[in-house]
Amino acid sequence: MLSEALLVSAPGKVILHGEHAVVHGKVALAMALNLRTFLRLQPHSNGRVGLNLPNIGVRRAWDVASLQLLDTSFLGHGDSAALTAKHVEKLKEVAGFPKDCVDPEHLAVLAFLYLYLSICQSQRALPSLDITVWSELPTGAGLGSSAAYSVCLAAALLTACEEIPNPLKDGEAAGRWTEENLELINKWAFQGERVIHGNPSGVDNAVSTWGGALRYQQGKISSLKRPPVLKILLINTKVPRSTKVLVANVRSRLLKFPEIVAPLLTSIDAISLECERVLGEMAAAPTPEHYLTLEELIDMNQHHLNALGVGHASLDQLCQVTTAHGLHSKLTGAGGGGCGITLLRPDVERPEVEATKRALSGYGFDCWETSVGAPGVSVPRPPPWMPLSSKAWTASERSPCSCSPTTKPSPRLFQALELASVLASGHPAPDADGRPPAPL
Repeated sequence: MLSEALLVSAPGKVILHGEHAVVHGKVALAMALNLRTFLRLQPHSNGRVGLNLPNIGVRRAWDVASLQLLDTSFLGHGDSAALTAKHVEKLKEVAGFPKDCVDPEHLAVLAFLYLYLSICQSQRALPSLDITVWSELPTGAGLGSSAAYSVCLAAALLTACEEIPNPLKDGEAAGRWTEENLELINKWAFQGERVIHGNPSGVDNAVSTWGGALRYQQGKISSLKRPPVLKILLINTKVPRSTKVLVANVRSRLLKFPEIVAPLLTSIDAISLECERVLGEMAAAPTPEHYLTLEELIDMNQHHLNALGVGHASLDQLCQVTTAHGLHSKLTGAGGGGCGITLLRPDVERPEVEATKRALSGYGFDCWETSVGAPGVSVPRPPPWMPLSSKAWTASERSPCSCSPTTKPSPRLFQALELASVLASGHPAPDADGRPPAPL
């Protein structure tokens, strides 16, 4: 069992192209978003296991001896077919939750319990430890926050139980696991996602595990070779929406106007394929023409998504603001509000970026300047002035935060996480020697 504290980091995700069309068998491109989730695992010997999630105000603890007495025969061993609805109901009994609980806070605790009990059952005794998870990702925004959480949990618990080694080597800014170990992390993270979502596609946890960019079509996932890192603005309109309702509306429109909507879906598929081709060319030598093509594809896809009926006045406003500053934007995810992305070409001047961000904030939107194509799950080296045992990590010094650009946790914690994020983002993304297999 690991005796030292461990810090793990994993990215979120955005859909670059293929929203809604992917439901109808078309290609979708997903990229790792360099807004990251951080997990700190601290082993100890007090006979308790604790979970602290300051973003959503969760703090729970259990006696290890009580958990040890539980009948855990219902737990699987990472098999993708192992987890069932009955298993989730059993987990709710263990946690003392009502059967009808479906809120994010309860589901996050259930995912932790499932992964802790399943992964650690190989140990002679369940380990005593504290886990704290903090994220730069807003929850419920379609940015893969639950997948990043599950990936961090799986990676940390597998490492703590010495099922996989700690990949951080002396002198490295961040450590990345081997392809074989990433496969195992991804397998367990998918199980965590099943606890939370029931029947996830597996895209979000794969993007968070391997980073870079992935192609998804009809259940098959493959990685793009050496995708470029693209600078973007990520904008949250903060308009709530129902993915289920939006998907159903597109299906209804397809049934009502098949000769109109089917060509739209085919065209979105062609946009995804063209973007995949351009990203492949950019791996060798990005040119201004490549960025211009990406902008054209963004504009066309946004118009297509509006034609499918998944736009929103807030997204129209977002696009109008960025267009006024010479930038190009589209929705990402389900639409109907939610989030949008704006491509930042390398030649965009800093004053223009800042003016755009101010204008977007003026409409009440949250705005992050970040990048996509980020590295996947890793172990960043903590800064020397912030040891992992520092009080900055203790729950008493943190208050729940909404993870908005204007709401931060305690300054010392944020400084440590911010530097860890910089270190992680400077680590090269998986390439031909460490990318996921195709298909997974």
